[in-house]
Amino acid sequence: MKTHGLLIDFKYCTGCHACEIACKNEHDIAMDEWGIKVFEFGPQKLKGKWAWDYLPMPTDLCDLCTERREAGKKPACVHHCLADCMAVVPVEEISARMQEAGDKVVSYIP
Repeated sequence: MKTHGLLIDFKYCTGCHACEIACKNEHDIAMDEWGIKVFEFGPQKLKGKWAWDYLPMPTDLCDLCTERREAGKKPACVHHCLADCMAVVPVEEISARMQEAGDKVVSYIP
């Protein structure tokens, strides 16, 4: 049974790719594969305002850094996120935390 998930409040993501690099380094992932990948949406004009979003998306390779968490550490992507827009959250709290955060929030449960 899954106990934790990754909450990503991507309205704060700057698209720096630190999460991608940290994941690749932590797990020795090949250059053509990803544990987490940042996707870019924009620039686009929506309702008279310009939008340009970055969305970090974990892949099937992501296990939320089980070994790091067992050692009391945060997953590599969370630890190295410069915008502090990702958090490991118990699955029971994900829905409530998403509502609190408002728009542009996604979750990932491996």
